[in-house]
Amino acid sequence: MFRIVFIFIVLGLGLFAGTLFSDQQGYVLISFANTTTEMSVTTLVIFVVATLAALFLLEFVIKRGLRATNATWNWFSVRKLKRARRYANEGIIKLLEGDWKGAEKKVTRWANHHDMPLLCYLIASEAAQGMGDNAKREKYLALAEQQDGFSLAVEMTKIRQMVRNQQYADAHSQLEHLKGRYPNNTIILNLLKKTYLGLELWSALDELLPRLKKAKLISDEEYHHLFYQAQLGKMKEVGAQQGVEGLLSYWSHLPKKLKQDDNVVQLMIEQLILHNGDSEAYIILRDALKQTASNKLLPLITQIDLPDVHPAVLMLEGLTKKQPNNPEISSTLGQLYLREQKWPEAQKAFENALHQRASIADYSYLADALEHQNMKQAAGEVSRKALSLIDKK
Repeated sequence: MFRIVFIFIVLGLGLFAGTLFSDQQGYVLISFANTTTEMSVTTLVIFVVATLAALFLLEFVIKRGLRATNATWNWFSVRKLKRARRYANEGIIKLLEGDWKGAEKKVTRWANHHDMPLLCYLIASEAAQGMGDNAKREKYLALAEQQDGFSLAVEMTKIRQMVRNQQYADAHSQLEHLKGRYPNNTIILNLLKKTYLGLELWSALDELLPRLKKAKLISDEEYHHLFYQAQLGKMKEVGAQQGVEGLLSYWSHLPKKLKQDDNVVQLMIEQLILHNGDSEAYIILRDALKQTASNKLLPLITQIDLPDVHPAVLMLEGLTKKQPNNPEISSTLGQLYLREQKWPEAQKAFENALHQRASIADYSYLADALEHQNMKQAAGEVSRKALSLIDKK
């Protein structure tokens, strides 16, 4: 637009000057080498204006041609990009459907024309993982690593595949490196949980659980399950390495809150029994039962191999007086009476327990106590009641 206005201004000035000096045009002599050219000033002005107009027109034609060429090139490029994106989207759908071969074919076909080839190669690696083709998986991961940026996406994909292949040691080493850089990354936290479980790193899992719960990556039910699994795992490690002494030392350093947790007490007692620490197990159990007569802990008394059950009997008799309607106390006491061959006392204890609730095991114990007292008819009736309970199940 500026050029056109400029030309019109020049033409206007030329016409004005030509009209003004029409009677005094003068002349212009141009000499170049052996050539000379003569013309009037008006002719020169018209020639200059015409030359400028021709140059402007040539510039317009050239730019228009280049613009058309560039538009054509862009049209083909955009067309390829759209097709690459469409194939990538279709590949993702194939991957979600479990069509690994179809997914690989779709995303790799036009990956070079995609504006984010990294995505195509990562999807292809996942497809190769699904097919179990490790060579292709590594090939696509290598191509993904050659792309600019998004190194975390590549690392996370590799680690997820390692975990799925149960390569926990390799995954763990890389996750520990990432954990410091991305402490709140939920995917990293979830993968750490899986590697800790796979490698049985119970202390690390125990430390991780609060973060998993805070990030709402596990439910309350799963949290408690993993928490007690970690406690058991740590106890097993200590017991295997240091025996009873190590378990007792571990117990002494536990927080008071955990020592009052029935599940933790049960786990410790079971580990002590496993390592022949029955006397030590009874002391811990006795102290726990003095705090509260937990129905979860009471049956453990019968699993402890005590040289003398009399102290345990006295403790349970005292608990029976405090809680006469607790069937678990009566049942446990009855089993200890059977060990001491106190048949009448055992009979009374089991009858008291069965009065509160039905139990196949207690009916069986009661029948045994009656048999030893030559009360065969009563023992037979009790046995039939036990059988009827089994039939109902």
